[in-house]
Parts: sequence; C-alpha cells; structure tokens
Amino acid sequence: MVLRKEEFNFAAFIEQINNMFSSQCREKGLTYNCYIQGTVDEFYIGDIVKLRQVLMNILSNAVKFTPEGGKINFLVEKINALAGQSTLRFVVKDTGIGMNKEFLPKIFDTFSQENSGASTKYGSSGLGLAITKNIVEMMNGKIEVESEKGVGTEFTVIVTLPDVKNKQKENIEDGEFSPQDMRVLVVDDDSIACQHAALVLEKAGIAATMALSGEEAYEMIKLCHARREPYNLIIVDWKMPDPDGVELTRRIRSDIGDESAIIMLTAYNWEEIADEATAAGVDSFISKPLFSGNLLEEFKTALKKRNLHLNRTRKKADLAGRKILLAEDMVVNAEIMMEVLKMREMEPEHAENGKIATEMFASHPEGYYSAILMDMRMPEMDGLTATTTIRAMKRGDAKTIPIIALTANAFDEDVQRSLQAGLNAHLSKPVDPEILFETLENLIR
Repeated sequence: MVLRKEEFNFAAFIEQINNMFSSQCREKGLTYNCYIQGTVDEFYIGDIVKLRQVLMNILSNAVKFTPEGGKINFLVEKINALAGQSTLRFVVKDTGIGMNKEFLPKIFDTFSQENSGASTKYGSSGLGLAITKNIVEMMNGKIEVESEKGVGTEFTVIVTLPDVKNKQKENIEDGEFSPQDMRVLVVDDDSIACQHAALVLEKAGIAATMALSGEEAYEMIKLCHARREPYNLIIVDWKMPDPDGVELTRRIRSDIGDESAIIMLTAYNWEEIADEATAAGVDSFISKPLFSGNLLEEFKTALKKRNLHLNRTRKKADLAGRKILLAEDMVVNAEIMMEVLKMREMEPEHAENGKIATEMFASHPEGYYSAILMDMRMPEMDGLTATTTIRAMKRGDAKTIPIIALTANAFDEDVQRSLQAGLNAHLSKPVDPEILFETLENLIR
C-alpha cells in the first residue's frame, strides 16, 4: 500500500461518514452521536480513502456488535498542533457485546476472533482490524482498544495530518453583515454540541449565546424581542425534549415574529421533516457536527431568505399624523421625547403619571391613540399598573394598542414584568430615536 498526500475537505469527509452510519444505526434501532471537540480545521492533507477505510471499519464493527437499543458515540478532536501539523484523535465508543480483557492483545492479529461462532453470526472474516492497524501504522499513527464483556468497546485512533497552508478563510464581511454585529443563539439540549457550535462561531468572530432547552431559548428570544435587540440567527436542534426544534420554531414565528433567521441542526436526515419544518418557519438546514464553512454558507442563505420574506410581508406603519400618548412624570424628559416624536410628524399628548394616562386613554374614542409610551416609575400610578389597568378595560383597542415601556431598568426581571403586564416592547433610556421609530412602525397596525 502507498499513502497519498492530497488536500481534502475534512468537514465533508466527516459529514459523509455521519450520513452513512446515522442511517445504519437508525435502521437497527441504535442511537448514533458524533461530537467534535476543540477547533478542528476544515481542510487537511492526507490519504482520505485510507482514513475513511479505518473509521468505517471500526464504526461498522460497532454497529454490527451493538444490539438494538444500544448507543454509538463518535468523537473527533484536535489534541495537538505543531509546525504546520495537527494531531487528531478519533474515538468510537459503543454499548455492544464487548470482549474479554484476555482477548484484547490478539484483536489486531489476522483471522483473530474471540469465538469460532462470530464469523457465522456476524459475518466477519477477522481480517478487518488487522488491515486497519496496518493502515494506521503506515500513517505513523496508533490505534488502541478498551473493552468489557457485556458493557461495550472503545476504539481510539490517533493520526497526525499536515495542515493546509494559506487556505482562504471564509470571509463573511461581504456587505451583507459583519461578524462583530451578529447576535446568535444556539439551542441544543446536548451541552457538548452547544459548546462546539459556540466555538465554531467564535472562530468566525461571532459571539454566541447558548440555551440548553427549547423553553429556556423561548424566554431568551422573547426578552431580546421586547428590548428590540433580536437575534440575527437562531440555530436550533431538531431532536430535543418538548418542545422539539420544529415546535420551538412554530412558537417563535407565532408569538414573537419573523425577525430572526432560523437554521435547524440535525444529526439525522432532515428530508423526513423538511416540509413540516419549513412550514413552521425554518429557513435552512445543516448537519451535525458543525464546521464554520458550512455554517457560514447556510447563515448567508438563511439571512437572505429571511430578509426577502420580511421585505415581502412586513408593512411598516406611516407615523405621520399618529397620535401618541406619552406617560412621563419628568417634565424635561417629556419635552425631549415629544420633540423626538415630532421629528416624524407624530402628534404626542402628555400625561404626567400613569393614573392620568389611563384616564386620557379611557376618555377618548377607540383608535384615537395609535400607541402609548409608558414610563415605568411614576407617582400615583406606575407604568406596570397603568398598563394592567388599560389592558383590563372593556373596549376594542385595550388589548391591541401597542404599549412600549421606557425605563432605565433593563434587567431581565424588569423586562419579564413588563411582558407579563401586557407591554409590547421594553426600551432603555436614553431611547435611541431610530429604534423608537422602528418599534412604532412595526407595532402600529
């Protein structure tokens, strides 16, 4: 055998292996997971054919010798980098039938099997692991095995591959968006997968926030929406405890809106859920584990698709001539805010506290005010109480009129209280006029 030294796409290589074995495991009733730890590069130099042969042989044995209901984990990590070379470790761990410790020293011998019935029951010649060991040693690598009868087996392969020099890094600063401005949320109940996704994004200069459940993610998204600081991208795993990725997406689109692009992450073939997920509001799909090139391409695709959708469907309100009720006890603040509103030809009316604001709202006919700007800290009646009072009124516009909090309190618990009271948005003082105008344009119907 002769080893080839060619540049190959490591990300595509791992994806190909995962597609094959996740499908085999699903057919046999096994759970298959692939994890990448650390910053593995997307391109290396080596013999992809022989490396594939090594990993496929080990994974094939894992599938073969693991009974239904079992689990197979495939771990890939970079454990060292020096002088333009990376040392990679591949670990395949199963919960299969295992082997006696006395047999382990012979496992890489040719025609070696633990019992004579193995070839009949499992269709094995006993040559695969001997060839695998030979290939790994040709690569100046090493292969090790640990096993326990009835518990499972763990194979570890370590090889060193030359890095690809001067490979053009993915550049996402193409006029559409820049990494430092991105707000990304990764949602996955698997903490390892979450951390890996965050590392991949960090490598591209994007800071990511993590959520370990759909419920946690939903609350985080709701808070950011209320602050008018939405996530640009939400990466959501498909297979999670209730709600799963599709149901979470459906709730986001129904309750919060279309402002974030959503990419669905899955270790499975997404074709079986593609129609349902797309109908729920998913913009794009990507396979586990994540690599920066694949993710950034899907990121671009998803953002373009979401922006096109918003341009088609979102109608912004014309603010000129709109009557806005401003509840603010500080006269100077009220005067400044009224001048800001007049910049877009709105017609503000001032209430000195929450009690007066509720009375003014109640005394005018339905639809008279287009929105209410509500300071939270006021004498006689604070903003939360005033909002609750308005929402409880028995008139057609009481439940629908946009009420926007204006406050110096920007803690999560303050925003949560605002949402529970019925406020639509929570803007921090001093208020950015452009954010205020955009909020009013989007909320006024």
